[in-house]
Amino acid sequence: MSRPIPTGPEGFTPTGTISSSTDRRRVVFATVVGTTVEWYDFFLYASAAGLVFGQLFFAPAGEGFAQILSFITVGISFLFRPLGAFLAGHLGDTYGRRLVLMLTLILMGVATTLVGLLPTYQAIGIAAPILLIVLRILQGISAGGEWGGAVLMAVEHAPKTRRSLFGASPQLGVPLGLLLASGMLGLMAVIAPGDAFLEWGWRIPFLLSFVLILIGHYVRRRVEESPVFLELADRKEQTRMPIVQLFRKHALLVIIAAFVFAGNNAVGYMTTGGYIQRYATDPAGPVGLPTAEVLGAVTISAVSWLVFTWIAGWAGDRLGRRNTYIIGWIAQLVGVVLLFPLVNTGSIGMLTLGLVVLTAGLGFTYGPQAALYAELFPASIRFSGVSISYALGAILGGAFAPTIAQALVQQTGSTDSVTWYLAGMTVLGLLATLLLRDRSGIPLGPDHEELQARSPIYGASKA
Repeated sequence: MSRPIPTGPEGFTPTGTISSSTDRRRVVFATVVGTTVEWYDFFLYASAAGLVFGQLFFAPAGEGFAQILSFITVGISFLFRPLGAFLAGHLGDTYGRRLVLMLTLILMGVATTLVGLLPTYQAIGIAAPILLIVLRILQGISAGGEWGGAVLMAVEHAPKTRRSLFGASPQLGVPLGLLLASGMLGLMAVIAPGDAFLEWGWRIPFLLSFVLILIGHYVRRRVEESPVFLELADRKEQTRMPIVQLFRKHALLVIIAAFVFAGNNAVGYMTTGGYIQRYATDPAGPVGLPTAEVLGAVTISAVSWLVFTWIAGWAGDRLGRRNTYIIGWIAQLVGVVLLFPLVNTGSIGMLTLGLVVLTAGLGFTYGPQAALYAELFPASIRFSGVSISYALGAILGGAFAPTIAQALVQQTGSTDSVTWYLAGMTVLGLLATLLLRDRSGIPLGPDHEELQARSPIYGASKA
C-alpha cells in the first residue's frame, strides 16, 4: 500500500504562500453555495422528468415509452458534459478557475428558469420537447464545467493535511441540491396536489432558480482566484493546449479516474436521476406511494448523504483517499443489495431506510473524490484532467442509469436485474480505485510538475 507523499509545513498553500483562515472559509462557503445552486437546478429537472415531464412533453408516445423518453432527456445532458468539460478545462487552465465558476452558474440558472416558463406539448406541439431537450443540453454543458472549477478552488486553497475535507465542500452541493430540489417539489406537491401540481405546481421550483442565481453570483464574486493558478499566471506557465497535453500523456489515467466516478454515479442517479421517485409513485406499479411522501423520503436521504459525504471528507485526510474509497465501495454494495427489497415492501419507512443506507456508501465514494482527482494531475492541466474525467465518468455511470433501470424492469418484470446492474457498476468502481496509488499530500503547485506527472497507476512507469 502506498504511503502519503510528504509536503511542506502545515498552514501553507501549494504555492508556499500563507492562506488566511478567512480566505479559506470564504472559499468553502462559496463552493458549497455555488454547487448547491448548480445541482439544485440539475436535479430538479431529473426529479421532474420522473414525475411530470413524460405526461406534459411526451404523452403522444404512449404511457410506457413516454416515461422512457423523459428519462432519456435526463441522460442526453450527460453526452454534452464532455463539451462543457473541454471548454471549461481550456478556460480554467488558461484564464483561471474563478471565471469558469461564474459562467457555469449563470448558464445553468438561465436554462433552469426557462424550463419553468416552457409551454407543454399540448400548447405548442413538437416544439415543446425539442426546446426542453435544448435547455437540458445547456444544463449538461454547465454541469460539465462547474465541478472541476469548484473542487480545484477548494482543494488548491486548502492546507495540505485537510485537502479531502476542504474538497468535500463542493461535494456537499450534490446532496444539498437534491435536498433543496426534492424539498421544493415536495412542498409544491402539498400546496398544489393532484392536477394543480401537473398544471403549474412543478413550475415554481424552476422559477425560483432565478433568485438562486443572484445569490450564487454574489457569493462567488467575493472569492479570490486559486493560488496555484495565480502562480502559473505570474510565471506565464499556463498550457496553451491543455487538453492535447492531457490526452497525449495521461489518457489511461483519465479513463481509470472516470470509472472511479462511474461506480458512484450510476447508483446515485437512482434518486438524483428521478428513477426511485417514479418507480415508487407509479400508481400502476407495485409500490404506489403518494408523491409527497416519496419526495419527503428522498429529502431525508439527501440529509444523510450530506452527513456521510462530510464524514468521508474528514476520513480521507486520516485514512487516505484510497482506503476511504474502499470502505465506501463495500458499504455501497450493501446498500445496493438492500435497496429494492426495502422499496418493494410498499412502506414509506422501509423506502426511507433503504435510501438512507444507500447514502452511506454514496457519501464515502464521493466525499474524497475532489482531493483524489486533484492529486492525480499536474498543475498546468489539472482543470482539464479533473473536469474531463468527471464528465466521462458521468456518461459511463449516471447518464442513462434511470433509462437502463426503467428498461430492465419493463423487460424482466423485476427489480433484481437493476440490483445486478448497480452491483456491477459498484464493483467496477472498486477495481478502478485499486488500480490507483494514494497520492495524499503530494505538492500541488507548479514547482512540482515533474513529481505530479509521474503516473499514479499501479504497474505504470513512475518516471
